[in-house]
Amino acid sequence: MALTISELARAGGVGVETVRFYQRRGLLHDPRPARSAGSRGQRHYGEDDVRRLRFVRAAKDAGFILHEIAELLDLDASEDRARARAMAATRIAHLDAEITRLERARASLRRLAKECAGGKTGPCPIIAAFEEGE
Repeated sequence: MALTISELARAGGVGVETVRFYQRRGLLHDPRPARSAGSRGQRHYGEDDVRRLRFVRAAKDAGFILHEIAELLDLDASEDRARARAMAATRIAHLDAEITRLERARASLRRLAKECAGGKTGPCPIIAAFEEGE
């Protein structure tokens, strides 16, 4: 399999500039993959590049930041499962805290929307609450 950078980006569900950014950050193998003969100087990527790009994207979607993703990639090569589990547990704790914060925000907004629907005069409770920093 020999993919151009745009084909790699499409396969990974990201833009070309994102691929270049990840290359500069060392998240994809060689920041400058080999150019094949007769390819007008285009660089080509393989299945392993697609796999890594998809991993980076999925890890970002799970909330990992780039240096953590780089560490996870290194851990994969070293088979340090204990550290990977610890990183996942930390990420889960952060996600749980964010979910709790979002659930509180949703409950507050529901309450304010109900108050707003019930009143016909005076300032909107939603606007007032945001102005007050509720």
